Amino acid sequence: MPLFPLEVVFFPEEKLPLHIFEPRYKEMINVCLESGQTFGIVLFREGEMAEVGCEARITRVLKRYEDGRMDIEVEGMRRFRIAEIHRDGVYLTADVETFDDSDVRVAKNLRERLITQHLKLLELAGRVVRPTQYQSVRRVSFLIAHNAGLSLEQKLEVLRLDTENERIAFLVRHLSAFLPRVEKVESFRRKVRSNGHIRDFPPPAEEG
Repeated sequence: MPLFPLEVVFFPEEKLPLHIFEPRYKEMINVCLESGQTFGIVLFREGEMAEVGCEARITRVLKRYEDGRMDIEVEGMRRFRIAEIHRDGVYLTADVETFDDSDVRVAKNLRERLITQHLKLLELAGRVVRPTQYQSVRRVSFLIAHNAGLSLEQKLEVLRLDTENERIAFLVRHLSAFLPRVEKVESFRRKVRSNGHIRDFPPPAEEG
């Protein structure tokens, strides 16, 4: 599988726009377009590549430039684990082992709790809240993980976890800790707006 290392964690069913400008990746994308082949997006950060990634399928070519650059849109497919990297070509390729994502069983109350938490987060962020967006999603963990205030390390941990139940439990724990911090910040912002000044900023440091 051709590899595209990026400073991003990409999830199954996620859509991502990419600007392709490096010669080796222009060649890689052209090969994928001609053959219908997929490629793998893998987190690359501080000189290190993650051992897991997500297969990407090109869904649209948004724009082609005269110098060969491209804007494309890709969609996440299967997760994979890298078995061996090959460096003998213009771009990296790898032998990969795909995850078995067929088991999506999860406790209903846990799934509903995660959705409720995510809706609350979106509301605090001023986003449009649409409860129906979760209804037809088989793996709601991946839908929520890319927009839940996770660090790259936390996103990578979600990508590594084997089952939907494990991923949802991880996200519920994260949001249980993250939401109160977001609410505290939003409460301060409302206070600033209503007072018209920031006399008491910054807030007192917490002890401990």
